[in-house]
Amino acid sequence: MARARLTDDVRRALTDGHLGHLGTVNADGSPQASVVWVGLDGDDIVVGHLMGGRKVTNIARDPRVTLTLEASGSNQVGMRNHLHVTGTARLVEGGAPELLQRLAEVYVGPGVKFPPFDDPPAGHVIHITPERIGGVGPWGG
Repeated sequence: MARARLTDDVRRALTDGHLGHLGTVNADGSPQASVVWVGLDGDDIVVGHLMGGRKVTNIARDPRVTLTLEASGSNQVGMRNHLHVTGTARLVEGGAPELLQRLAEVYVGPGVKFPPFDDPPAGHVIHITPERIGGVGPWGG
């Protein structure tokens, strides 16, 4: 599937500090969801994860993911804006502490140390290639 274009409105929603909900597929085909901090690396949506975990295991086996988040604003009938991204994820070993430190500045506040301990594991950075974008907001859907 082709990469979806990240408009300025989508980029703003993804970088304004709204918690994301990352859905992956368990080995038995059932859904798995994690609340995550999200950011951008070029045209990829990125999520950091320090340890191994269900979402990392699931993505290694099946890269299909979905990401949702509530965004600022609402439509003309009062529904809150929300973004829904469907895409393909790839795992990059290392870099999670640096990404999480950058995202902590948005999600927690300026000057915070995150992770809040010395010598965190390198973890993984999850890169999501967006293939479909929808929801309620200026991105349509």
